Amino acid sequence: MSLKDQITEDMKTAMRAKDSARLGTIRLLLAAVKQKEVDERVVVNDAALIAIVDKLIKQRKDSVAAYTQAQRMDLADAESAEIKVLEIYLPQRLSTEAIKSAVQEIVNALGAKGSADMGKVMGAVKAQLAGKADMAIVSAAVKAALSS
Repeated sequence: MSLKDQITEDMKTAMRAKDSARLGTIRLLLAAVKQKEVDERVVVNDAALIAIVDKLIKQRKDSVAAYTQAQRMDLADAESAEIKVLEIYLPQRLSTEAIKSAVQEIVNALGAKGSADMGKVMGAVKAQLAGKADMAIVSAAVKAALSS
């Protein structure tokens, strides 16, 4: 079963359970998927769907930070609940140590020397670790590997 089919089944389950918070988040995700399919005239595969989920989670994390700074904990809690629902659809994330070792292997394979090679390394790392790692951690690991 594809990830998109799983999300659709989860939406039906949330409807039956009358879980409005979960249902709203899943509908939001399916709307983002449909928007991408319409805009780019493609059928979204699992890898693209994971990228969409990553993007939505990043947006929610930014919103939580803004709401927390504005002391609107009610809105921050709602966004945090959406993050928890969206994280279900992500594959198991790599640990920080696994990310660092994968980045170091790619830096060594490419023969990257300094910060001038950052774009080349990030392109290779994104291709290998897309959906498996938080890109903020990956970026920090690449910077650290290239600075040493």
